[in-house]
Amino acid sequence: MAGNAETEYAAFLEKVKRTVYVDNLSPQVTEHVLRAALDQFGTVKSIQFMTNYIEPEHIPKRALVEMEDEEQAKAIVDLVAGCPLMILGMPRPLSACAAKVEMFEDRPAKPGRKIEVRWLDPDDPDFEVAQKWKDIDKRHAAEAQLVLEVRKAEEEKLAKQQADNLKANFAKYEMINASMADGTVERLARHYGMNLRDEV
Repeated sequence: MAGNAETEYAAFLEKVKRTVYVDNLSPQVTEHVLRAALDQFGTVKSIQFMTNYIEPEHIPKRALVEMEDEEQAKAIVDLVAGCPLMILGMPRPLSACAAKVEMFEDRPAKPGRKIEVRWLDPDDPDFEVAQKWKDIDKRHAAEAQLVLEVRKAEEEKLAKQQADNLKANFAKYEMINASMADGTVERLARHYGMNLRDEV
C-alpha cells in the first residue's frame, strides 16, 4: 500500500514539473481559447482553471496548464516573461511560472505526512502560533487585493492604449482610402515621377 502511494506521488511530482501556472487571463478565456494559444509551444495535455473562493467572478482567471514535457512548459514561462501573449486578439500582460505542488487542489497526500485538524482553546500552547498564522493569512489577503487593484489599473491603461492605437490606425486607413478615391495619390505620383503599378 505504501509503495502504491509513493508511486502515485512520484507520478504527481512529474506532472507538476511539466505544468505551467498562468495568471491574469481574461474572464472570457475558455479552455478551447487557452489551448489554441498554447498549442504553438507543444501539446497541451490538460487545462484546469483554478477556483477563486474569495474574489468576484469578473476578476482575471488563473489556470494550470499541463504540457507534454518539462521543456514545453519552460518555453511558455520564458516567452510570457519577455512579452505579452496574444489571446482573444489583443496583447494581454499575462504572468506565467512553473507550477508548484500547493497549487493543485486534487494533489495526492504526501507519503508519510499526517495532517491533524482540531479546535484550540486560548490556553492551549499552540493557540498563539495558530493566531499568528491567522494574522499572516489576513495580511496576505490584503496584499493580494492590492496586487489585483494594481493589475486592474494596468489592464485599464493597456486597454486604453489599444483602443487609441486602433482608432489611430483606422484614421490612417480612412485617409489613405480617401486620398486614393479623390485622385490625390495619382497626382502626387505624377508630380514625383512615380509609377504606382511599379510601387505596388
